[in-house]
Amino acid sequence: MHKHERAPEFDLENPISSAAEVIKALFTRPRGFFRGFSTEGPVKEPGLFVLLVSAVTGFLSVVVALASNLIFGEVTLAVLGATLLQALVFVVFSPVAIGVVAAVYLLSIRTFVGKVSSLREVYRMAAYAYGAMILAWIPVVNAFLVTYVLMVLMGLGIRSVYRTSFMTAVITALVAFVPTATGLILLRGLFALSLG
Repeated sequence: MHKHERAPEFDLENPISSAAEVIKALFTRPRGFFRGFSTEGPVKEPGLFVLLVSAVTGFLSVVVALASNLIFGEVTLAVLGATLLQALVFVVFSPVAIGVVAAVYLLSIRTFVGKVSSLREVYRMAAYAYGAMILAWIPVVNAFLVTYVLMVLMGLGIRSVYRTSFMTAVITALVAFVPTATGLILLRGLFALSLG
């Protein structure tokens, strides 16, 4: 059995190029990324990677929202404030949200795969999978990205890291996906109501 090439990781000394390498791998060779992924390592860098991805996505989401309001209506101070607040909350709480996602996936992994994982390991996996959300600012694409991250990337991660069958990986990812996606929809709706 040949050794797989080590997956790229976020590096504080080269934040932009290392983040770009991770994101490129998630879209161009996701299976290879998770085959070479190490669950060992710190959570600081993956957590900062989540912040960076969220900051870029949040900024571009604000630009798109404001441009769309300019084209289809008007931009008021209230709309600008609500859009900026939503982006700020999204960025600040994104590492915590990834922790919640990791906890849900850990429960599913322990149920279907066994006690082979820790929260730190699954957090690292979820944080790097989250890199695909860099394109979430693009209208319509964002709905597909959530499924890509939570089902495809996390499924590939579970299968590669824990050496499970395809079916076990699909079931494990699906069981975690349903409450996670439902929670995201509810949170987004509540946040929109609180701003409206």
